[in-house]
Amino acid sequence: MVLLDVRELDVCIVRGHGVLPAVQGVSLSVEEDETLGIVGESGCGKSLTALAIMGLLEGSAVRITGGSIHFQGQDLLALPPGERRRIMGNRMAMIFQEPMTSLNPVYRVGDQIKEAILQHRSLSRKQVHQHALDLMERVHIPDPSRRINSFPHQLSGGQRQRVMIAMALACDPKLLIADEPTTALDVTVQRDVLDLMCRLQNQTGMSIILISHDLGVIAETCNRIAVMYRGRIVEQASTSTLFSNMSHPYTLGLLGSIPSIDRDVEWLDAIPGRMPTLEEAVPGCPFHPRCFAAKAECRTKDPGAAVLAPTHSLRCHYPQGSLS
Repeated sequence: MVLLDVRELDVCIVRGHGVLPAVQGVSLSVEEDETLGIVGESGCGKSLTALAIMGLLEGSAVRITGGSIHFQGQDLLALPPGERRRIMGNRMAMIFQEPMTSLNPVYRVGDQIKEAILQHRSLSRKQVHQHALDLMERVHIPDPSRRINSFPHQLSGGQRQRVMIAMALACDPKLLIADEPTTALDVTVQRDVLDLMCRLQNQTGMSIILISHDLGVIAETCNRIAVMYRGRIVEQASTSTLFSNMSHPYTLGLLGSIPSIDRDVEWLDAIPGRMPTLEEAVPGCPFHPRCFAAKAECRTKDPGAAVLAPTHSLRCHYPQGSLS
């Protein structure tokens, strides 16, 4: 059963008298008890897409200008602000990048965990306090009765990330959006955090959207993968399909940049050039200035989304691999 359905989502940044398209025509869906990975370079629109889904763009210079977002059959964009706030943090929650900047430095972590519970649950103060302790124990924070009174700077990076997860799980959401949850953590702590999220998913049956620039992390944890470039999903497939039949040159470039334990290399492969800024007009395919397979058509004609198989779609004039 489809839990979240996003169709043709457009997000623009308002600057002066004009607008800059930041997310264009993004369509994705998440089923119950499924993990969808969204991968791409920094600045490709992953976090903006997540913030649009969560309804956290109000009051900013960023606007949703097109498309639809349905969650559990409800059109979120048509809901009054009060109704939507009752969903956010309750049935839908988000773990933000870098917990040291996401947590309030002047409030104890226990009070920050309790905030969502107080907003969405009718419990006594004593019950809220016990629920916060239970959540901290659930995410394996050591000595929760002491740590509940700690300030963020008194915790390690891994413990702060666990506090963020506890906050997100406070009301047992059906959908958890994890935006770069392992950023700035060492590899051992990264593994612990990802394993914790997978265990909690198995226990609660929640769905997860995992956002990352690391294709390796996404491959290990997700059922399906959406690859984004400059505000668009350029390839989307089940994890097994994507890695057995990777077709977009950008996806191939991301995979080629991952170091291999099977061979010694002095230099890692890299995608040439850089992603164009929003102010730069790029005719045709947005990836063509960096693409090894670009031809004349790519420089003038924007490829539409094509369905290659029931579980595989992409935007490219000249797919690579066995589909070329």
